[in-house]
Amino acid sequence: MSSTLRQWVDEAENTVIFTGAGMSTDSGIPDFRSPGGVWTRMAPIMFQDFIASEENRIEAWRRKFAMSDELGTPQPNDGHRAVAQLVANGKVSAVITQNIDNLHQDSGIAEDKIIELHGNGTYAVCLDCDLRHELNDIRSAFESDDMATAPGCQNCGGMVKAATISFGQAMPETQMKRAEAATLSCDLFIAIGSSLQVFPAAGFPVLARHNGARLVIINREPTELDDTASLVINEEITPTLQNILRLDS
Repeated sequence: MSSTLRQWVDEAENTVIFTGAGMSTDSGIPDFRSPGGVWTRMAPIMFQDFIASEENRIEAWRRKFAMSDELGTPQPNDGHRAVAQLVANGKVSAVITQNIDNLHQDSGIAEDKIIELHGNGTYAVCLDCDLRHELNDIRSAFESDDMATAPGCQNCGGMVKAATISFGQAMPETQMKRAEAATLSCDLFIAIGSSLQVFPAAGFPVLARHNGARLVIINREPTELDDTASLVINEEITPTLQNILRLDS
């Protein structure tokens, strides 16, 4: 199956890669939705609840920094580097990701090639003026106040939130439009490490297939879209991606 995928990548004029949580598990980042994941241990704070209550905002930031301490500083794995090499080789025009870990950027892929559907967890933004805030600055102020006050924007005083898309929050319109355009322009769409259960993001592989592109799904477990796919590879992600580049080790 890897040889077929290599051939299809060579033949394709425009390949788009779509990544989910399984892309980053080899970097030590667990899938939040898997058994034992974060969302099986605690209920997520809905966006409307974050907005409505300072107590919820304080709890959201407390969780954010506790999780950061638990994860440490994850680094790109060989799968990320393989994707970056495909981009550098001109084989991949866009990387659409559900991940918020910034590891595609850290692997060397330019920002304009990455489409983040669920935001980015490595910085924060003001919900009123959109000013970017660095997490280290927020954490210093938050902890110096004994976590008694939710972080606010130094520019306008608005609410500051991690730059991720929370449950109940609207999807980012610009990123969704970019993802749709990339999907409609490709002749090969490779979905990697995603259960393909979270919509609207999971609609892009379906859109690609309906538009005539080959759809490849690489995931350790079966997905609900396997019957739609042109090729399904239920194998470890990193070695599968290395095989595309003939970088087996």
